[in-house]
Amino acid sequence: MTTDIHAIATGYTAAWNSRSAEAVASFYAEDGGIVINRGTPREGRQGVAAMAAGFFADVPDLNLVCDGLRVAGNHVLYLWTFTGHHSETRKPLRITGWEEWEIDASGKVAASRGWFDAEDYARQLTG
Repeated sequence: MTTDIHAIATGYTAAWNSRSAEAVASFYAEDGGIVINRGTPREGRQGVAAMAAGFFADVPDLNLVCDGLRVAGNHVLYLWTFTGHHSETRKPLRITGWEEWEIDASGKVAASRGWFDAEDYARQLTG
């Protein structure tokens, strides 16, 4: 695969830190999608943008860091940490997780499966 995965990851991280749901969605194929913690699939760029907008509403000062990458052909493991404060509780958050990407021939995310510890997230909300 000739796609520069590191450039994709750097751009994706910057998109999250821009707090633009559309910028995040632009890294996905038109018919791409994401499922987080086996939840509701978010299909297409519009669905991905809605997912990102939900995170930005919950954590308006969200800051994302890419903690590392693992690459096997067109499959990528994107390790991340986000920090910020919850919009309602104002509690500080520090959440780690990852996304499992399948990258298409044009260098876009065709499918992503995201994971984080939802119980830890809930604990941090109540402090």
